[in-house]
Amino acid sequence: MTQPTPFGPESLAIDLAAETERISERIRAYLTATKRKGAVIALSGGIDSSVTAALCVRAVGKQRVFGLHMPERASSPETIELSTSVSDTFGFDSTVEEIADALEAAGCYRRYDESVRKVVPDYGAGWKSKIVLPSVTESDALRIYSVVVEDPDGNQSRHRLSTEAYLGVVAATNFKQRVRKMMEYYHADRLNYVTTGTPNRLEYDQGFFVKLGDGSADIKPIAHLYKSQVYALAEHLGVPETIRTRPSTTDTYSLPQSQEEFYFSLPYQRMDLCLYGKNNDVPLTEIAVATGLTEEQVVRVFRDIDQKRKTTLYLHLEPELIKGIPEISHSLSRRSAT
Repeated sequence: MTQPTPFGPESLAIDLAAETERISERIRAYLTATKRKGAVIALSGGIDSSVTAALCVRAVGKQRVFGLHMPERASSPETIELSTSVSDTFGFDSTVEEIADALEAAGCYRRYDESVRKVVPDYGAGWKSKIVLPSVTESDALRIYSVVVEDPDGNQSRHRLSTEAYLGVVAATNFKQRVRKMMEYYHADRLNYVTTGTPNRLEYDQGFFVKLGDGSADIKPIAHLYKSQVYALAEHLGVPETIRTRPSTTDTYSLPQSQEEFYFSLPYQRMDLCLYGKNNDVPLTEIAVATGLTEEQVVRVFRDIDQKRKTTLYLHLEPELIKGIPEISHSLSRRSAT
C-alpha cells in the first residue's frame, strides 16, 4: 500500500508548464473580451512583478507588453537595475517615470515626517526610518507597530507608534502605490492596454496591498499562486537569478525592510505552508513538523491569518451601490462565466 506523502514544501508543487499555459490562455481571453491590445506592468525589481511580466510576454508577445520603472526618494539604489534587467531579459519596451515630484506635490514626504515626529520629535532631514511588527510566534500579546529610526550619524532606535502616528504613516506611504497606479493607468489608456496586478496568494489573502493602489488592476495573473509557487515559476520562465535569489522587500521606506518584519512576521516559505495547511485542513502536527514551529506557534499564526482576513476585508470590497443595477450585473455575470 502506498504511503501518503508527508506534508511539506512538495505539497505546493505544481506543473509549471501547464500552469504557464493556463495563465497565458486566461490573459489572452481577457484581452479579447475587453478589446484591449496588451498589458502594462509596473516593475519593482521583485519576484512578483517579474513573473507577471514574463507571463504576459508568454501570453501575447513582447511587442504587446509595456513596462514601467517608477522610483522615488526612498527606493533602493538597486531597484532600477533589477527592474531593467526584467524588461531587458524579456525584450519588451519600458520607460522610467520618476514619481518623487508627484509625491512631493501631494505632501507625501511632509505628511510622513509629521506622523513620525508624533513619537520621535527630532525626526527630520537626513533621518531614515521603517515600521516593523513583533514576531507572530513569540507570544499571544497584541502586536503593535513600532518605527525604527536612524539619525544622520547612523544611530538607530525603536519607538512604539501611537494609533494616530501609525495611521498617518500608512496613509502617507499609500500615496506611493496610488501614484504608481495612476501612472500605470495613464500608459494603459494611452496604449489601449490593460493594467496588471502583481499580488501572490499570500499577499492577496492577507490584504498586503493598497486599495486603489497596487490592489487596483484589470487582471491579476498570480493572485491564486502561493509565493513558493511564484518562485518556482520564476525559474521556469527565466526570470534573472539576481531577482530569484533576492529577499522580498517592500521598497517603501528609507531604511531596508523585509516583508517579514513589516507584515507577515514569518519567512514566506513558512507562511505559505501555514496558509496552505489552514486552507486544506492539514493537521496541526504535520504543519508544525513541516515549518519547524510548535503547534502552539502554528495556532498563533492561524489566529493572525484570521485577524488579517477580517481587518483587510474592506480592501477586497467593490464599491457599495445603494440599489443594484440588473442590466449591468447581468452583463458582468455573463462575462465572468466566460
